[in-house]
Amino acid sequence: MNKKNSNYVTIAIQQILMEERLQKIIASSGITSRRKAEEMILEGRVTVNGKAAVIGMKADIERDHIKVDGKLINPKAANQRRVYIKFNKPDEVVTTLTDPEGRATVADYLAGIGERVYPVGRLDYHTEGLLLLTNDGDLAFAILHPAKKIPKTYHVKVKGEITEASLDKLRRGVRLEDGMTMPAEIKRLKSKDTVSNTWLEIIIYEGRKRQIRRMFTYVKHPVAKLKRVAINGITLGNLKPGQWAYMTQDELHTIFKEVGVKPDRRTHVP
Repeated sequence: MNKKNSNYVTIAIQQILMEERLQKIIASSGITSRRKAEEMILEGRVTVNGKAAVIGMKADIERDHIKVDGKLINPKAANQRRVYIKFNKPDEVVTTLTDPEGRATVADYLAGIGERVYPVGRLDYHTEGLLLLTNDGDLAFAILHPAKKIPKTYHVKVKGEITEASLDKLRRGVRLEDGMTMPAEIKRLKSKDTVSNTWLEIIIYEGRKRQIRRMFTYVKHPVAKLKRVAINGITLGNLKPGQWAYMTQDELHTIFKEVGVKPDRRTHVP
């Protein structure tokens, strides 16, 4: 092989090494989570050099023109600093950055953050409490992955006086329309009980849509109020509804260690 051809091969190999899966590029650019990016690719909302993207496709953020909903991803976005926010979501707020129905969204409360962040998972419209937001797609993907079994703690008020037999069913797991739930940890918060309602603390290790509400509906005790108070030991602290704060170094260390993801040079700790 002559020197000229050798140089071509070297350049080709370097380009291949620079390529990453599209969903990772989109997530690293702070647009959305890796899981949501896959959905956007399947919906035909992503193009690479003018052609519709497909799952499994790789690209080079520096070389290829990658567009999401017709908007070009800025290569600098993939190298922006990584920020990590905890937010106390109020009731009647949508866990999205925009809402076609004009309802309040989490984005309405995030003034002062220079980077665009997106929610890690979601809380229902009427569910309050701890929500994490970041532009670190790798960490968000790891937290949401079912195999990680990240504990999420909620305080829940259910209608009626619930029996231990019903609680034991939920502790063991119940069969919902999308399959069996994983075992849950449940204890009573007796100081908050009333005659017509029961307050409980429940820890689950998965995050299906409206899971806790569906679990208690299964045992005929509908949820009257639901608030997430912790994710893997990260708590709301003194945050009031609608307030946010950067996660501390200790909190970041805890979550990174739990999910097995290493922070990189872009990780920002205030």
